[in-house]
Amino acid sequence: MDKGTVHDRDTGAEPDTGVASAEEAGAGLGNQIVRFTRLVAARRQQAKLEQGAGERVLLARLVREGEQRATDLAAETFLDLSTVSRQVRSMVERGLIERRPDPEDRRGALLYATESGRAVYEAYRQQRDAQLAELLAPWPAEDRYQLIRLMTRLNDDLVTHKQTRHVDGTHPEAVAQQGASTHE
Repeated sequence: MDKGTVHDRDTGAEPDTGVASAEEAGAGLGNQIVRFTRLVAARRQQAKLEQGAGERVLLARLVREGEQRATDLAAETFLDLSTVSRQVRSMVERGLIERRPDPEDRRGALLYATESGRAVYEAYRQQRDAQLAELLAPWPAEDRYQLIRLMTRLNDDLVTHKQTRHVDGTHPEAVAQQGASTHE
């Protein structure tokens, strides 16, 4: 698989419809996943510097996963508990999230997104989707469709492969939740 023929950039040439062995595909995909991961990491670093980045992460988690304790939220988002506490306090003051007593341990509190919080989350999501739509606008419609189809297939296969291998000792249900198809 020649690196120059892996994709075509609207050069007017016919799209590449070549084939690749599993080994060639593994190497090519491995390189592109590393590149993609670096680009995503750079974007996340940039987003951390933007106003409200931590809030977006926490709010998304509460909307998608449901209510949870601040300590669990910190662990799942890889944020420091003091950072989460500050963000939670701010979001509670603005009515984006609320606390309720934890029924399993009345000393603790569960956090959940309010209707206002869900609306703010949806606005964040729509902004992200609009940015991606702008990026993909020049692509042929079939390429956009195939990108979604193939990314979904790759993610599904990664989850299935991870569940069957248990290489890292993670419980299968936890792996499935981490890789579950969600509408973030």
